[in-house]
Amino acid sequence: MRTQQSPAAQQNPPGALDEQRLPVRTKLAAAWTSFMFLYIYVDYLALYKPGFLDQLRAGIVHEFDTGPAFVSAALTMMAVPILMILLSTTLPARAARTVNLVVAALYIPITVYNVAGETWSYSYFYGFSIGLEVLLLAYVLRSAWTWPARA
Repeated sequence: MRTQQSPAAQQNPPGALDEQRLPVRTKLAAAWTSFMFLYIYVDYLALYKPGFLDQLRAGIVHEFDTGPAFVSAALTMMAVPILMILLSTTLPARAARTVNLVVAALYIPITVYNVAGETWSYSYFYGFSIGLEVLLLAYVLRSAWTWPARA
């Protein structure tokens, strides 16, 4: 004869791990941190492409001159997602939600543009990396959009 388990025991079988809900702010900060790791490593791994360092030494990156305007724009493009890690956790909820929605939406086309001018031989590298970055940005958009309202 089998004994019946209580509803609580059925929902939490022995050895089950406790699933705690993460705050939206934590999810957003984790997503932006993951995005930054990908962002940085894609740029770093691009250094290994044949001829890339020669172009860099000649002052050219993706057909752009590496003068003050380029390095300022590159710094800005890196600084915004870096600051999103902090802003996601410190801004008031309404402001954090809005800023996350705006910045993630703006970074999707910027991220996709990074593949412009690349050869097909690196299509997997850029397709995979940009695909992951876009998925993370979509996660940011979804998390910020579905931010629970206070009861």
